[in-house]
Amino acid sequence: MAPEAPELARHLVVRAEARRQESSASLDSTQRGKLGQFFTPAPAADFIASLARLPATGTLRILDPGAGAGSLTASLVARLLAERPEVKISVTACEIDPQLHEVLQATLDDCVKTADQLAVHLEVELVRGDFISWATEGDGLFSAPPEPFDIIIMNPPYKKLAARSRERNLVSAACTETSNLYSAFMALGVNLLTPGGQLVAITPRSFANGPYFRPFRQYFLERMHLDRVHIFEARNKVFADTDVLQENVIFAATRTVTAERAPVVVSTSRSYSDEVRQRSAPYTEMVHPGDSECFIHISADERDTELAASHASLPSTLPDLGLKVSTGRVVDFRSRNHLRPDPVPGSVPLIYPLHMRDGAINWPVHGAKKNNAIMLNEETEKLTFPQGYYVVVKRLSSKEEKRRVVAVIFDPDQIACERIGFENHVNVFHAAGAGLPKDIARGLCHWLNSTILDRFIRRFSGHTQVNATDLRNLRYPNLEQLSKIGQLWDTDAWPEQEKIDELVDQIIK
Repeated sequence: MAPEAPELARHLVVRAEARRQESSASLDSTQRGKLGQFFTPAPAADFIASLARLPATGTLRILDPGAGAGSLTASLVARLLAERPEVKISVTACEIDPQLHEVLQATLDDCVKTADQLAVHLEVELVRGDFISWATEGDGLFSAPPEPFDIIIMNPPYKKLAARSRERNLVSAACTETSNLYSAFMALGVNLLTPGGQLVAITPRSFANGPYFRPFRQYFLERMHLDRVHIFEARNKVFADTDVLQENVIFAATRTVTAERAPVVVSTSRSYSDEVRQRSAPYTEMVHPGDSECFIHISADERDTELAASHASLPSTLPDLGLKVSTGRVVDFRSRNHLRPDPVPGSVPLIYPLHMRDGAINWPVHGAKKNNAIMLNEETEKLTFPQGYYVVVKRLSSKEEKRRVVAVIFDPDQIACERIGFENHVNVFHAAGAGLPKDIARGLCHWLNSTILDRFIRRFSGHTQVNATDLRNLRYPNLEQLSKIGQLWDTDAWPEQEKIDELVDQIIK
C-alpha cells in the first residue's frame, strides 16, 4: 500500500460529504419527498462500507442503485484504495433525479482521479435513469438487464409502490411482489448478485415483519444468508441532519445456494461514533424454522434474547384460546352512503380510533371529523358484529406514543346496541365473529396494554402499524390466566400503568 493511500482515500470521502451537504441543502424538499430520497451522511456511509467483504485480488463489480450524491460509492472506493490496491474496481451508479447527475458524476470522476493517483484500475458508469427499469429491462429497447455484481451497496428510496404501478409490476415479474420502493430495490439487488456476492444496505426495519413484506421476506431468505445486522438505539442519530425518524437497520447478506445457515453477528450502538456492542446469534433465533410469515427477529442484546424467551414461554396461541383477531370490516370510503355523523334511528355504533380512550370506548364523539354511526341494512349487516364484549386495538400509533399496542374494551353494558361496526383502522379480537366472555375480554385488554408486551413489540417490530397478522403471531397467557387477570380488575375505572403491570405480574410470573 502506498503511504499516501489512506490520506488520499480519506480526502475522497470528505469531498463527497461536502457535495452531499450542498445537494441536501439546495434540492427541493417536496421533490425529495416524492422520490423518497434520504442522503447518506459520511459517518453512515463509512460504517456501511466497513461491512463489505473485500477480495484480495481480481476484479470487483460494484453497484450503487439510487446513488444520490455518491456517498456510499465514495466510502467503499476509499476503503478499497486504502486496503486493497491490487483489486481492479468497476462501479455502476444509478440515479433517477437529473438534479443529482452532475454532482454524482463529480464524485465518480473524483474516484477515478484518486485511483489514478494510486495506480489503481477503476472504471465507472453512471446510469441516468430509473433503477427498476434498468435492472429489469436494460438500457434500451433491445438491451438485456445488466450482468451480475459482486457487491451491491445501497441506501434505497423509501416510498410506497402503488398496487398497479409500472414499477411494482416490473419487480413482481422479475423476482417478487413487494409494496415499497426500498424493498423493491433490495429484491432487485438480490436478483443482480453473483453467487457469493454481497448486499450491504441501510433500510427501514419494517421489512422484518408485518404481512405486506411477507412475499419479499420469503424471496430474500430463500436466496440470502444474513451475515451481520446492526441497529440503533436512537432513531434520530441515523440521518442526523435530516428529519428522518425511521427505524433503520444496517445489514450485510450473502447470495447463497446452500441451505446451511451460520450464526449472525448482531450489533447495536446509539450512533456511529459510539461504542458498538455485538454478539453472535444462532440463525434459528433470528429466523424461526417453519415460520410461514418468515419474520426476522432482531435481538440486539441479551436482554432482547431474554425477552424473546419469555414471550416464547407463554402457553397459548390465539387458536389455542379459541379467539380470532380481524381488521375492522368497515372501510369508510366504500360505505360512504351508509355512514352518519351521529346516531339516528336504524343505525348502529361505528368505532374509529378516535373513540378509544383510557381502556374503553367513548361513543359517540359529537362534532368529530369522523362518523359515529352506520346504517344497519342487508348490505351493511355483514360488516358488523353482534352485541358483546370485544377487545379493540389501534392499527396505527405514533412513534412516540407511550405504548405501541393501545387496546380498549367495547362494553355492551356501557353502549347498548344491536350490532357494532368497527372501522378499518382498528383490529378486533372476537370469538368466531361473536363477543368474548367479560373476564376474558378484561384480562386480554390488560395483557395487551402491559409493559412487558409493549417492550416485546417495540424491540422486535420495526414499524408503528399493529396489524392483525402481528397479533396472530404473538403468544398469550392461557384462558385461566386471562380470566384471573380480568377478575382482578374490580373497578370500572381504568388503572394506571403500574397497576396494569401489577395485575399481569401476579398471574403470569
